[in-house]
Amino acid sequence: MKTYSLSQLAEYLGAEVRGDGDVKIHAVSTLARAGKGQISFLSNSKYRSQLRDTKADAVIVQPDDLEFCPVNALVMKNPYVGFARLAQLMDTTPAAAELVSPHAVMAADVELGRGVGIGANAVIESGVKLGDGVQIGAGCVIGKNVTIGAGTKLWANVTLYHDVQIGRDCLIQSAAVIGADGFGYANDNGQWVKIPQLGRVIIGDRVEIGASTTIDRGALDDTCLADGVIIDNQCQIAHNVVIGENTAIAGCTVVGGSTRIGRNCTIGGLSAITGHVEIADNVHFTGMSMVTKGVSQAGAYSSGLPSQPSREWRKAVANVRSLERLSQRVRKLEKHYSEHDSADKGDR
Repeated sequence: MKTYSLSQLAEYLGAEVRGDGDVKIHAVSTLARAGKGQISFLSNSKYRSQLRDTKADAVIVQPDDLEFCPVNALVMKNPYVGFARLAQLMDTTPAAAELVSPHAVMAADVELGRGVGIGANAVIESGVKLGDGVQIGAGCVIGKNVTIGAGTKLWANVTLYHDVQIGRDCLIQSAAVIGADGFGYANDNGQWVKIPQLGRVIIGDRVEIGASTTIDRGALDDTCLADGVIIDNQCQIAHNVVIGENTAIAGCTVVGGSTRIGRNCTIGGLSAITGHVEIADNVHFTGMSMVTKGVSQAGAYSSGLPSQPSREWRKAVANVRSLERLSQRVRKLEKHYSEHDSADKGDR
């Protein structure tokens, strides 16, 4: 178990030490559960009561919370970012694969960089290029002519179809499928005629893709995810979608084909974005949003209705069903009064 002095951690984070800089830290934990040798963080002042009672050896706090901290502290503007960086530093997650397993199946022309790990029963097809330090978990299938950049990690049972390109330092969780056919068909008198999906999936650097997420290949052009994109579990990204830098998409979201999403967007879980629309940079959709047209202005958007007691919901639905009838009555009244106003003006 590697340990660090509080002063070393302060230097790593660019934080200020308050208290004993020699105290030894080996792990990160919550305020409520942290104990000796552990560091925690406070990023929301409503949890100050937990700060008061914490048994942590140190806590990362912002300047306004320092006076409430009863233990050693690292002071910085954004404690949550400090926590994230220390969690990376002290991460004990094992490698997806450390060596090339004798039970892996590889084509003769596969190009391996230095320090590549390939797990048991992985299949690596012809023309694949794996950069330095790539980890391919057990049971992965890497299709023909795939390129994976240095430092990228695939957990078990990931499937990459042919011609997929993935950049450096990406993380792909188990059972993700990248490069499957997009949903492209033409209708010939009631019969569906499949359109071969001839594009690729191109993924930039530092992209993370959640478990069981599917990213379809392009129909003619490519499906593209730019640097820094993060996608949660069980999402569907359809063919020819383009997602800009550092956009985050939460779980169970669906993005329709040929949609373009800008940079630095956030999309809440269970959202659905229709196809062939464009979303500007810095757009933020709350959870369960239904996006049926493009958004050209940055800002926050919502459409999901919060739950309510069933009796109230039934009444609301009944009222919605009456809206058309009510609208017709209003139009008749408006027409009636408009005609009377015209008649009155004519008499003057």
